Amino acid sequence: MNYRKLGRTGIEVSEIGYGAWGIGGKQWLGGDDISSLVALRRSIELGMNFIDTALAYNEGHSESLVGQVVKEAGHKVYVATKIPPKNRIWPAKVGAPIEEVFPYDYLIESTETSLRNLGVEQIDLQQLHVWNPIWFFHDDWRRAFEDLKKSGKVKHFGISINDHQPESALDLVASGMIDTVQVIYNAFEQSPERWLFPACEEHGVGVLARVPLDEGSLTGALTVDTQFEEGDFRAWYFRDGRLNDVIPRVADLDKATSHIAGTLAQRCLRFCLAHPAVSTVIPGMRRNSTVESNCAVSALGPLSKDELAIFRRHVWLKNYYR
Repeated sequence: MNYRKLGRTGIEVSEIGYGAWGIGGKQWLGGDDISSLVALRRSIELGMNFIDTALAYNEGHSESLVGQVVKEAGHKVYVATKIPPKNRIWPAKVGAPIEEVFPYDYLIESTETSLRNLGVEQIDLQQLHVWNPIWFFHDDWRRAFEDLKKSGKVKHFGISINDHQPESALDLVASGMIDTVQVIYNAFEQSPERWLFPACEEHGVGVLARVPLDEGSLTGALTVDTQFEEGDFRAWYFRDGRLNDVIPRVADLDKATSHIAGTLAQRCLRFCLAHPAVSTVIPGMRRNSTVESNCAVSALGPLSKDELAIFRRHVWLKNYYR
């Protein structure tokens, strides 16, 4: 496993992190707690030392599983979590007042709840689960961040940028008030490279690349006939026959990169890691086989310029979260 600096925090995190949404079990169906715990433990054995979870992942269930494994680890595993919007609307609506989304008292209370779920005295990285640039000058979230840091309950702060809106955080990145951003970045969604990543490099802000496998399409495991259980997030994400559009594009990417070492999923993770602004990628992992495959990416080394150029030709502007 290779390690990278998480912006200016001084933390060195594994370049393959653990995205813990799926182990919450509410919106990603087909898993179970026992398998999730086994996968979490295996990832730590393989050198993974960064886990991203959230209070909203099945109302803290993901946090509880993460806390159990971190306590057993015997060495430092960095945990990032997120405060959900109070109105439970993702992404944040344009014009939504911060009083409806992140009022001061709510930010404090949510952090206290996450501390209890995780069983820790300090959260390594606390994040706002949505962001709206109109909140930049509001006082509530700033005071909450300052007070939580002063109390020792949170070490570092960041935000999770709204779906496909990387430019919405540019002012915040330049302000010095956050340590990290979490953003969608994958072989299809390459827009963070244009403005966000250079800003993060300039201002020492760490980058957590989320959805690196496009909610599973870039694993190559889906087909046009794939069916998801009712209530599974992917049934909504790939709704209305969207797999008919996705699968041919995935097949084209797979064919074009077939000479590059690794499975399609590994190649796509290597693409994300090719950008120097990226501190860690956080794919979801619920099975040992997935953990072992993802954690093996470090051993494959960086992509060459020619290999990276192939990925550049497969950018695809879409937003399936609407």
